[in-house]
Amino acid sequence: MNEKKINVAIIGLGFGAEFIPIYQKHPNANMYAICQRNADSLNKIGDEFGIEKRYQDYDELLKDEQVDAVHINTPIPNHAEQSLKALRAGKHVACTVPMATTVEECRQLVEAVEETGLTYMMMETVVYAREFLFMKEMYENGELGKVQFLKASHQQDMDGWPNYWPGLPPMHYATHCVGPVLGLTRNEAEYVSCFGSGTISEALHHHYNSPFAVETAHIKFKDSDLSAHVYRSLFDTARQYRESFEVYGSKKAVEWPLIEGQPLIVHTAKKPESEIPQEVECPDYAHLLPEPIQRFTTGGVYDEDDNQHLSFTQGAGHGGSHPHLVHEFISALVAGRQPFPNARQSANITCVGILAHESALKGGEIIRLPDFTLGNK
Repeated sequence: MNEKKINVAIIGLGFGAEFIPIYQKHPNANMYAICQRNADSLNKIGDEFGIEKRYQDYDELLKDEQVDAVHINTPIPNHAEQSLKALRAGKHVACTVPMATTVEECRQLVEAVEETGLTYMMMETVVYAREFLFMKEMYENGELGKVQFLKASHQQDMDGWPNYWPGLPPMHYATHCVGPVLGLTRNEAEYVSCFGSGTISEALHHHYNSPFAVETAHIKFKDSDLSAHVYRSLFDTARQYRESFEVYGSKKAVEWPLIEGQPLIVHTAKKPESEIPQEVECPDYAHLLPEPIQRFTTGGVYDEDDNQHLSFTQGAGHGGSHPHLVHEFISALVAGRQPFPNARQSANITCVGILAHESALKGGEIIRLPDFTLGNK
């Protein structure tokens, strides 16, 4: 086994702290430094996990020549700027979703990666969740037959969340449903059409000049007969948290349960009608990981629930994806290969959501994905 170690710095210690012990246990990672503006929080986390190198200033961290890679877990509006700074400082980047908030920012990031030769990976949880890995295994084994259609949703009540969340257009945070529909077959989005539906509270409209309660989009895949349907809601829509992903093949289809915690439903063609659907408990995929980090697929980083980040607990532990994300990023750096999703793929996924909202504002107008998001095959 390759014994190379990657010195990792984590920026943002709310959700980001979930990843600290995973990097500490990964055989090819060294959890080198942490960064947080709040000194009390920084020192509390540093002391808890035994991390000596601590920064309150991100720019100072980037000057540290010992840092090989940064994992960014800061608020969404900071992602593009901080990723660009890191790349220009010679650091590899892993960044929580979404990649950026504008198409132009996505373009700049793709260009920076290609200019520097460094690695960028958007840390999209759903494409490493056990449910996705289960469907991916079925797809790769030919069990699904010919894939005919894909569907995904992300519905979440963001009422009361702080900062930039109030009034956020649903499709501006769409990677959790766009990522899996494109990721299963490793396709790219060629164009998108989206409709807005319903109206959120008027008090929320002015933040982004967006009235829609729900946005629902169709994505046409490039060089393929496939399309996908995705939908999102964030405010004033009654629904338990749900990140669903469904795939329909000629032999089998897999549907997400309507209520969190219930089994997946596998439909098998050509059986008697009453025997077509079958409830299936999704297996875990810890065996794909190095042994020291396998335990992190079935439990949170912290032992006490009240220490876990809200997005982790509300999102049902993100399907055990966190150690898979760490392993994909670190193993890609060690092997000198591209991770999934890389910069162009991340831009394609992110721009689908940005352009879907633009389409909704224009009554469903078809909008094509820019060329810089294409060309990964």
